[in-house]
Amino acid sequence: MEAYRRSSSPSPVALLILPVILLGVALGILVWHFAPKFLSRTSSHAPVAMRPVTVSPGMYENEKTLIDLYKRTKPSVVNITSMRVQRDLRTRNLQRIPQGMGSGFVWDKDGHIVTNYHVIEGASAAVVTMDDGSKWQASLVGASRDWDLAVLKIDAPADKLQPIDIGESNELQVGQSAYAIGNPFGLDQSLAQGVISALNREMESKAGVTIPGVIQTTAPINPGNSGGPLLDSRGRLIGVNTAILSPSGAWAGIGFALPVDKVNEVVTRIINQG
Repeated sequence: MEAYRRSSSPSPVALLILPVILLGVALGILVWHFAPKFLSRTSSHAPVAMRPVTVSPGMYENEKTLIDLYKRTKPSVVNITSMRVQRDLRTRNLQRIPQGMGSGFVWDKDGHIVTNYHVIEGASAAVVTMDDGSKWQASLVGASRDWDLAVLKIDAPADKLQPIDIGESNELQVGQSAYAIGNPFGLDQSLAQGVISALNREMESKAGVTIPGVIQTTAPINPGNSGGPLLDSRGRLIGVNTAILSPSGAWAGIGFALPVDKVNEVVTRIINQG
């Protein structure tokens, strides 16, 4: 009789399982009852539409002026790739490979291209890439190491050549707008805006000669801008971008350009005398 009573009494495990089962059933009922309502609320929103465009009367006048300046002057700006000859160690054949890149601009309808001397220094050849993407082999007319200027010549037809307009540098004022178009880091036809931040600076040329009257500008000048034009707000050449004052070699807020009055004189002399 004692043995029968022990076997018929519920075990402790059974007493624990029963509440768990009842709790699970209760949670199931709650989920079944409330989940459809919750899901219907979250999925009842209408699809999100694209935001409407804010109506604008157009661009500001200064933006239109700058766009026009860029469109008018960029056909005068070129990309210059200097080449050097190197012998292939495997085939022993001579081959030309790029050694550097810079900017330049069309000087006249005869195909003269102006750039910095240091852009083509040590090169055995140079390739000029025009605004339309056409490439032309260039020959060296002459150079001035003292003024870090060089003149190249390409045999492009006159209708493909748009000479840059020439301004003057003796009447420039600090605070005047300045614009640089060139090929910084190989990114061709890039426009940069700044101001003339100082005048009559001095810098040392490749020949170790001090160049006076240099223009200081905040228009960003980076590697690849060298030899490109610095323009006034009318799109006229006021300087040739030449140097950067930066510990890293990239623009740090100070760039220097050769004054156009001296550039005009030196380039004319190079073309006439070689």
